[in-house]
Amino acid sequence: MKSVSLMSALASIASLSAASPTPTEQEQPHKRADLPAVTVSGNAFWKGKERFYLRGIDYQPGGSSGMTDPLADLDTCKRDVAEFKKLGVNTVRVYMVDNSKKHDDCMNLLADAGIYVVIDANSPLYSLNRFDPHQSYNDKYLQSVFATIDAFAKFDNTLAFFSGNEVINDVVNSTLAAKYVKATTRDMRQYIGNRGYRKIPVGYSAADVSQNRMQLANYMNCGTDDERSDFFAFNDYSWCSSDFVSSGWDQKVKNFTGYGIPIFLSEYGCITNTRDFSEMGALMSDKMTSVYSGGLMYEYALEANGYGIAKLGPGSKVDEKPEFANFVKALSKYPAPTGDGGFTSTTKAAACPTKDSNWMVDSTLLPAMPEGAKKFMKDGAGTGPGLKGEGSQQAQGTSTGDAQPGSGSSTNTASPSSSQSESAGSTRGIGPVDKASFVVTGLVMFFTLTGTLLL
Repeated sequence: MKSVSLMSALASIASLSAASPTPTEQEQPHKRADLPAVTVSGNAFWKGKERFYLRGIDYQPGGSSGMTDPLADLDTCKRDVAEFKKLGVNTVRVYMVDNSKKHDDCMNLLADAGIYVVIDANSPLYSLNRFDPHQSYNDKYLQSVFATIDAFAKFDNTLAFFSGNEVINDVVNSTLAAKYVKATTRDMRQYIGNRGYRKIPVGYSAADVSQNRMQLANYMNCGTDDERSDFFAFNDYSWCSSDFVSSGWDQKVKNFTGYGIPIFLSEYGCITNTRDFSEMGALMSDKMTSVYSGGLMYEYALEANGYGIAKLGPGSKVDEKPEFANFVKALSKYPAPTGDGGFTSTTKAAACPTKDSNWMVDSTLLPAMPEGAKKFMKDGAGTGPGLKGEGSQQAQGTSTGDAQPGSGSSTNTASPSSSQSESAGSTRGIGPVDKASFVVTGLVMFFTLTGTLLL
């Protein structure tokens, strides 16, 4: 009779283990596609075990002066996602978002279409001033940047964040802003880790300025791990219906070989000659895939600058320009390559550049995070100011000294939330652990011990 009681007890234990309650998930407004998060390993992006190349387009209807968030308007999103599907792109870059609004509907529509999103964390009112970077790097600015992370971290199709766009340009004094861009990158990566989010890549989108291109690239990838970017991108318009050599792309590949982190073009698409987008052939070939991970064509919406391939509005109307069809043809003609593309599996830091006539930064130390911004690491950023706040460039609460290398590492002190991932802080996160194996193992050990005692 003891053995019967024992078996009943064990059965009860097993049933309790199997009957663990499953948390109820709120139904989403749209059925989301099973789109795995993109990660970084070596000098490449990965979608699971598959090499991921950005084959996308830049997306900001109205331009920088429009002060609108295309991801917060469902009608706009439905209109444009339909066009993105015609193009066959897998990524869009959005330069300006309203971090006080919800984006679930549009992000889910994009996910259903298999499209990832790269988000610029700055906006015209909340950004670094290249000629007054110390004043503009303050806690009010970082609150807005962090609130943008909060707004998009929960979406698996958030591919990456940009910490800045062309802050450093061809004016030599603008290179002094580089350490503040790098500090912002560090702070964003630390915030993502401390808030328990999955490791969303953070990097910088640079202007293609020949006199400081390599200094800036090396600077963003030098120092301790907490100071280094996850990737580097730049805007390149040097291919004007030309070829790999005459455009100078061959030399850029040579210069960036061995760089150590992923590189892609955050803007490309010269309009000097007919836009046939033949550069896609080079980007997707073994001439470049060992170093580059694709690029984003500039741009979707036709604005006064003449780069857009579709005239939008009024309402749901879209007038596709001839370049629209040309881009469709290029994406179809030059598919993403199979295999690993000759990527480099290990990552390494670059040597920090030294000061010279084109590079004004004379120290490897970065500004310390403003004291008032440190509370966000534990408490969160709260509601973002959106696109109509009072701005941050002249706000108080600036940095008061230099940070020690390594001080920007994540401590992961935040309380978990429903939007946070269990794989925070890991490039390749391990999924939730299945407790069933532990239950089975425990029962086997219990049977063995009990059987021994009954003998």
